[in-house]
Amino acid sequence: MQISIRQLTLSLLLCCLTLSSYATEKVNNNKKVKPAQEFISHHSGKFNGKKITYTAIAGETLLKNKKGEVTARLFSTAYIKDKVKDATKRPIAFFYNGGPGSASVWLHMGVLGPKRVDIPSDAKDDGAAPYPIKHNPKSLLDVTDMVFIDPIGTGYSVVDGVGKNKDFWGVHEDAKSLALFIRSWLTKHNRWNSPKFIGGESYGTTRSAALVKQLEGGYGDVSLNGIVLISTILDFTVRAYDPGNEMAYMAYLPTMSATAHYHKKAGNNLPLADFVEQSRQFAQGEYISALLKGNNLSNQEKATIRKKLAYFTGLSEKYIELANLRVTYQRFSKELLREEGLTVGRLDSRFTGKDFDNAGEYPDNDPSFYGIDGAYTAAINDYLRKDLNVEIDREYNIIGLSGKWNWDISNGRRNPYLNVAPYIGKAMRENKHLKVFNAAGYYDFATPFMGAEYSLNRNGIDRQRVTEKYYEAGHMMYIHHPSFDQLVTDLRAFIKSAY
Repeated sequence: MQISIRQLTLSLLLCCLTLSSYATEKVNNNKKVKPAQEFISHHSGKFNGKKITYTAIAGETLLKNKKGEVTARLFSTAYIKDKVKDATKRPIAFFYNGGPGSASVWLHMGVLGPKRVDIPSDAKDDGAAPYPIKHNPKSLLDVTDMVFIDPIGTGYSVVDGVGKNKDFWGVHEDAKSLALFIRSWLTKHNRWNSPKFIGGESYGTTRSAALVKQLEGGYGDVSLNGIVLISTILDFTVRAYDPGNEMAYMAYLPTMSATAHYHKKAGNNLPLADFVEQSRQFAQGEYISALLKGNNLSNQEKATIRKKLAYFTGLSEKYIELANLRVTYQRFSKELLREEGLTVGRLDSRFTGKDFDNAGEYPDNDPSFYGIDGAYTAAINDYLRKDLNVEIDREYNIIGLSGKWNWDISNGRRNPYLNVAPYIGKAMRENKHLKVFNAAGYYDFATPFMGAEYSLNRNGIDRQRVTEKYYEAGHMMYIHHPSFDQLVTDLRAFIKSAY
């Protein structure tokens, strides 16, 4: 889009003013911090059948401590509809991914942004460049403005000034920095009275729970209209195969059943949802009860459970017996298609891979990750520089963090139980309008869908305000074209219903 001489002059003037005013800003030891970089561009497109003109703002926000010292440079990409007369009727949604060291590239370039990379829908490897980067007519820009956040250590976001990685790399530390950014962004863009949403994928759902605690846990609340959870993990006991923890075996079983059904190893010709429901009922009934009996389980009971596990997983009774009725998803991923010399994916078990050693116990790698990462890495780097004119001389970290993450949420108390779901329950009790959307893929071993059900069905969460949707795909269900179409339809309906 052409920029007028008047706009260019004004931009240069603002830049000079920023530089001159910033020249006096110092941090410890008289170290100066470079001014935040911001890249503004103007665009238009048709989204959900509506023509939208919008402004894209890709740039840094300087985070500061209570002393006013710079601690980090947080990079974000915002899309704001032009000429909105009443901002109280135009929502703003903040999105991020997980990891916890992942940039927002997956949601940004995979499903929600105005452009997306279009990779194979049938669980095939994405190969090498060039990749198709297309206009995304199903982006949510017709119903909400959006800000994609790269937490510190991901994307272009880095510590600076007096900041240290440990100030940001932890459950609460990370949430505090994002809350600081969101408050700053709402002030800068005068959007405090707009309907507000936050949303994340994978660890981004953990981040959402910790973030709502920071946003709504004090007296100066940023009250939210909705939380979007995609591939949810809130209670980490449901995915930890620690000795003595039986819950993980229960939570993963329905995902194993869905996977066996997809690869035609189980299911008895039943529809997927029906077979999964049978597995769900067995997992949370007979199966978990049997595991909790431990050594008190009789031989007859054990034989019954073993036979049913074989039915629901497609594995042999002999293998299940050797595993003492407890098959981890890693072993399942290697065993299910062993005779064909294939393994199944972790993020998306529709994918298959070939290992160097077919006799091994665990897969060498995850074919559902190396099958998509090249396309997304190329897409975000190409798009930011070509379409949004971003000129930052740092590498865009798709998966960042080179140090330890602080998982402690106990605040000094003895509390090894990592569960952030109660934060959402508390926020819902104290905000009558807060709603939750949960999206789950049947073929997701990274965050099994039954784990999300387990978390959202307790912890003080109001089930009447939770929307749950399921997709015949994996962790990033949007790489499957039919699931992508359904997901954006469901998200659009949720946002419209929540304000």
